This record gives sequence, C-alpha cells and structure tokens, in this order.
Amino acid sequence: MPRYKRAGFAGIAAFAVATLAAAGCSSSSSTTNTTAPSSSAAAPSSSAAAPSPSGSTGGLGAQSVTNYLSYTGGKSGPADKSLPPVTVGFVNQQGGQQVIGQHATDGAEMAVNYINKELGGVDGHPVQLDTCFIASAEEEGTTCAQKFLANKSVDVIAMGAVVIGDQSFYATLGGKLPVVGGVAPLPIDGAQKNTAVLFGDATSVLGPFGTYGRDVLHAKTAAVLYPNTASATPGALATEAALKSAGISVKMGPYPPNATDLTGVLASTGAATADMVVPAVAAPDCVNIQKAFTQQGITDPKKIVAAPLCLNGQVAAGLGGDFPKWTYLIASSLFGDTTDPGMIEYMKLAQTYSTPANAPDPWNIVDFGQLMTIDKVLNQVGFANLSPSAIQSAVQAFKGPQALGAPALECGYNPAAPGVCNNRSQFFEYDGKNKWVKTAGWTQPPAGE
Repeated sequence: MPRYKRAGFAGIAAFAVATLAAAGCSSSSSTTNTTAPSSSAAAPSSSAAAPSPSGSTGGLGAQSVTNYLSYTGGKSGPADKSLPPVTVGFVNQQGGQQVIGQHATDGAEMAVNYINKELGGVDGHPVQLDTCFIASAEEEGTTCAQKFLANKSVDVIAMGAVVIGDQSFYATLGGKLPVVGGVAPLPIDGAQKNTAVLFGDATSVLGPFGTYGRDVLHAKTAAVLYPNTASATPGALATEAALKSAGISVKMGPYPPNATDLTGVLASTGAATADMVVPAVAAPDCVNIQKAFTQQGITDPKKIVAAPLCLNGQVAAGLGGDFPKWTYLIASSLFGDTTDPGMIEYMKLAQTYSTPANAPDPWNIVDFGQLMTIDKVLNQVGFANLSPSAIQSAVQAFKGPQALGAPALECGYNPAAPGVCNNRSQFFEYDGKNKWVKTAGWTQPPAGE
C-alpha cells in the first residue's frame, strides 16, 4: 500500500484536531471562529473565539475536563519515588520511513510527567512507560507483544499510532492484556475484545456525516468521491451508509487512483449541483481533487465536507500555501479553540510539560488524554488490586467524558467492533489563512446507522 495512503487513513479522526495552533479570530453571533495554524504549515500564534452555534461552548462545554486531579482521582502532589512504580506498556510506530504519530509518544510522556509531578501517580506510586517501537516490519509487532507479556509488571498497554505490525501484535498478545487506544487507524484494534479505543477508529467517527448533512446542510443529495483503493474505499462506504441512513440520496464516485482528469467523475455524480460533496481522499489525492473542484466551480466550503486528511503541509504547498477551504469533521478538541474549557486547561499544562512544537500535534493531544484516562482507571482499581482483568473491566465501563475527547463514551456499542468507544465528531469550516468556524458541536450518527 502506498506510504501516504495508509498514513493518511490513520489520521481520519484526529489528524487536524490539534495540528492547529492558536491564532486570532473574529466574532459572530452564530458561529465559533477559531484561528489556528497547522503544525505542518505554521502561522502566527494567538487566540480568541466567539459563541458556538448552539449558544453553548465549544468542545465539551460544561462537561470539559478541566480538573485533572478530580478526573484521575489522584492525590495532589508528587508521586513517592520510593514506592514501586506502576508500569504501562506503550507501543508506537516510529523510527522507520513511515511514521504516523511521532508525537503520540511525546503526548504520553507529557501525561506521565504531569501525573507524577502533580497528581500523585497511582495511589502515590509513580507511573512509568515501558516503550516498544515498531519501525517497518510486521514481525516487530510480535516482538512488542512478547516484551510486554514477559514484563510481569505490565498490566495494561497504551496504543499509539500503529498500522504496521498491529495484526501480529494482537495475535501474539492473545487478549492477555488490555490495550487502551486513542485513535485506531485500522479496524483490527476495535475488533478486539480486550481493547478500548477512546476517541474512535477510522470509520466509527464518520457516521456524523449523515446527521450533519441532514440537520445542518439540509441536504437532499450528496456525491462521495474517492480513489478506488483499499485504503480509501472503507471510509467512502462508511460515509455512504451514514448519508443514506439520514435519508440523503447518494451518488458514489470511485475513480482510478492515478487519474488526473476528474471531470468525468464530477459530472457522473452531479457534484456541481449536489447539496453536499464528500471528498473521501487522503493527502496524495487532495491537490488534484481541489483543483478539479475549482475548475468546475465547486467552491462553497459549506457543502464540501471531509475528514481532515487534507490538512497536510504537502497539500498546502501544492495549493499555493494553504489548505482546501472545506468543512472538516474532527473527533476531538481543536487546539486553539478557547471556547473549549478543556483545551484552555491543556494549553496551560503544555506550557510546563510540552513544547510549542509538540503541543498542537493531534497525536500529542490524543495520547495525553488517553494516558490521563488510563491513570483514572488505575486509580479507580487501586494499586493493590491492579490486574489485567480488573483494568479491562474498568476501562470498558468508562462512560466519559473523555479528556479532550467526546462528552460520552460507550465501549462496545457496536458488537462488530467491541473495542470502539466513540462515534461522535465535531465540524469546523476552514475559511483560509488559518481561520476556522465551528459549524456543529459534538454530533452522533443518524439513528440506526
């Protein structure tokens, strides 16, 4: 599979969530304006925001996690270094040519440092990570699983961003240890009975496309455009199902992955006159499809709605220095969204425990929130009672709100993906020059989808 295809699909829920650093915005009585640069296309940094469409705040609003001492159930002050540590296994794909979430590790380490310095660890015991990195080979997943199984102090594993070695990892692990993920790039994570994917996986968070199209755009017709590849097709089909479930008539537009002239597929799907257009594409295809939209006069950012895979520095460079002006589905907090109390708290903590380069990164944010929830669960179970089965039961019973994630979770809501815990997303319109407008808060799929 081409490098960028697979890497892009991995970020479907969170790629743009936090690649956006804070910058100034204008006010509106009906929308939330947030200006924020991407970590891959930097811009000046400052922040402000206006009320959201519903009149509530952005992010989780009143349910936002702002007090991590209360959230984790920890004890104020540093962990006691004289006590035996609590070891959390941590696996990420890095060190090779294809790196999806380099800053997933940074986000996990940021959380652990904060937990140990201010939140008392787990019942006073310091938390430490036992890391294992997969660079480029499937068998490295086996090695990581074997490492964690051999370390009898590991009762839970945190999963970073992994697409290589994940099948061998789970096969070797054999369900013996619980695995807590942030965003799962591939369906295999959510298919496991011993996982809890807190922010959702690459298809679960696409369901809100249907609700958004029906309730916000009032769409009757939609066109879904995508390269006919193994990596793009699952997301496109999930989007089709969501739209149809909302009563929207859908025309699917698969096209050859190497096609440069998209005039035909745009015409056959009626994209120019459709009420909603969904480009289900990843980074390598974004420039081509955006240029095709422009040539055909499809330029309304409100009706072009996409997962955030085109918010990529290479895409911006190919389009003259900016991202496509579309509306984007995002499944966690938006960095720089000062209407989100949880994001404000995260940004404060990042000044002490992160760096300006790392803090806005989507994986940094997701894995920070993920580790905070793991700490919450470990405190809930209690140091004296820690075991894989007790931790798995506790994390799968967690109902949210998720720190920097959705307001409510339900692990196992889909029997076919028992490890997936979220199917909600937010929507932000990108108006160019790093200006964002919140168009819908946390949205669930249509009933029955």
